[in-house]
Amino acid sequence: MSNLDLFTTRRPELGLSKLRQLDVTLVLSWAVVAIAVAWAVAPGLFTPHSGTVGIAGNQLRAPDATHWFGTDEIGRDVLARIIYGAINSLSGAVVAVVVGFIGGTSLGLIAGSVGGRLDTIIMRIVDVLLSVPGLLFQLSLIIILGFGTVNVAIAVGTTTVAGFARLMRSEVIRVRRADYVEAAFGSGGRFGAVLWRHVLPNSLGTVIAFAALQFGSAILAISTLGFLGYGAPPPTPEWGLLIAEGRNYLTTAWWMTTFPGVIVILIVLATNRISQSLRRTP
Repeated sequence: MSNLDLFTTRRPELGLSKLRQLDVTLVLSWAVVAIAVAWAVAPGLFTPHSGTVGIAGNQLRAPDATHWFGTDEIGRDVLARIIYGAINSLSGAVVAVVVGFIGGTSLGLIAGSVGGRLDTIIMRIVDVLLSVPGLLFQLSLIIILGFGTVNVAIAVGTTTVAGFARLMRSEVIRVRRADYVEAAFGSGGRFGAVLWRHVLPNSLGTVIAFAALQFGSAILAISTLGFLGYGAPPPTPEWGLLIAEGRNYLTTAWWMTTFPGVIVILIVLATNRISQSLRRTP
């Protein structure tokens, strides 16, 4: 048998082995996140109903073939409200993660690379931020910045800066001790150039996995603040606000709170699973 015959006969076996190694939970997690992103990008493709305008006579209608998730107290389709609310919740989570990632990564990179007194000062500030309860800090910032999805996202992102900074600092310290970094400095490399070419890229792996984890946490935090009334004002659809609107109808219209809550839980679990896979990737 020739080498070509061996290769062709082993290809199906290799394909089956890769298929067996495929993680179903990870695939489902990516599918959940992809659907949520598609809702945010093109909500009109997924529902013919409006997210803000109700239909007379359809108040508190139970889930059926026309309204899969039922209707609310003024006849608005709950599924349509969830779909149109994806842009507010997901964009807010993206802003929160970007704020935390940029601020925390910058502080951690400076503290871990410079060291000395500057490292001590930055880490003491980080310790103070970590000692303050997250929800209390977020509410304090919202009072200063004002209500709204963007301000809530900035407040949520600010509370994650300390976590990003501490993780980034530990990764920078680990990478700086590597032989290739010492060789780069020994060959005459500039401090900023070595940080940009060697230290920063090799320190971001764990931080990116942590950012994926924080994305789910940011959705949960923004939904919590929206539930408390600090997020998008009615009738703007937002997942936390949808849960808050349905709490007065739990006994008569359970679907108003249950389905938005299930969507939030599924997306948070999906992002957590993706974060685990990123953390395990070498």
